[in-house]
Amino acid sequence: MRNKVTWITLGVVTGLLLATAGIVWAGSLNPPVGPGGTQSQMFTLQQIYDRLNSGTNPTKMAAFTEPGSGPGTATMPTLDDIMAVAPAPDPNHAAGVADVTAGQTFWSLSQGTWGLRTGTRSGVGEGIGVPKTGQHESDADGDDGDLGVGVEWPWPRFTDNHDGTVTDNLTGLIWLQQAHCFAPQSWLDALADANTLADGDCGLTDGSVAGDWRMPNVREQQSLIDYGRIFPALPMDHPFLPDGQFGDAYWTSTTAADQDTLRAWTVSLYNGTVAPDWKSVDDDGTPMNAEYRVWPVKGGP
Repeated sequence: MRNKVTWITLGVVTGLLLATAGIVWAGSLNPPVGPGGTQSQMFTLQQIYDRLNSGTNPTKMAAFTEPGSGPGTATMPTLDDIMAVAPAPDPNHAAGVADVTAGQTFWSLSQGTWGLRTGTRSGVGEGIGVPKTGQHESDADGDDGDLGVGVEWPWPRFTDNHDGTVTDNLTGLIWLQQAHCFAPQSWLDALADANTLADGDCGLTDGSVAGDWRMPNVREQQSLIDYGRIFPALPMDHPFLPDGQFGDAYWTSTTAADQDTLRAWTVSLYNGTVAPDWKSVDDDGTPMNAEYRVWPVKGGP
C-alpha cells in the first residue's frame, strides 16, 4: 500500500511540473539591460531623501560605478529617515483651494491625497497690512512706540544668501549685500548702474545678468528703515555691508511730482528721512546734479 501511495504522489507532482513548464513567472531576476544602460538609471535613497527634505532636483545616476570602499557608519538615509520627512495628509492644517489666490497652483495634502491643485480665493477686499515701524520707545500715550500697530516683522528679518545678496523676509525683496558698492552720483548714472548690475560685480555670485537688478522705488527703499534706530536706521540684525558705516542717502526710482519731474525721492539711512532732490537741472536750465548712492534690488511682485 505504501508503494502505491508513493507512486501516486510522484505522479501528481510530475503532472504539476509538466503542466506549469510553459508558464513564465513574473518578477524575472534578469535585468533588462546591463548596469551601464540608460534603462538601469535610477535615483538613490540619498537623492530621494534630499528631494523630500530640501526640495533639491537631482539627476538620475548615469551608470553604475563600482564603489571604491565599503559604506561607512550612518552615511546614507535609511527608509525610516525617508519616511520621517515624507509628507502626510493633514486635512486640518494644510492649505485648501479656498486659501490660495485664484489661478495659483500648489501642492497640497488637504484633501487626503497628495496632488497639484489650483486656488480659488479671489482676495478682493483683503489687505496685506502695513508693517511695524520698528519704534519701541514711547514718549506719549497713543504714540507709535506705545501702540506698536502694524504687521509684525519676521525673525530673522533677513537671510544672508551667501552669494552677495540678502533676502528681506518681510517683503520678499532681494537686496545687494554691499550697500556701498556704488559711489554717490547723479540719478541717471545711478539708474544705469543698477540696471546693468550682474554676477561678478559688487561681490555677486548669484548668476544674475544685466536687467535682473533695478533701482528700488521709494516705498521699497523705505521698507528697510527701522525708525527705532539711527546711523544706521536699519534693523539690528541686518547683514548688509559695510556694517556700522551707513549715513548716506540713496536715490529711488520714484520721481517727485513737483518741479516738472526734475526731482526724485531719496531715503536717508541716517534717520530714515525721505526727501526729493534734483535729478539733473533746475527748471531754468541751471545744473543741479545732486549725488547720492544707489542700492540695487531685485524681485518683488
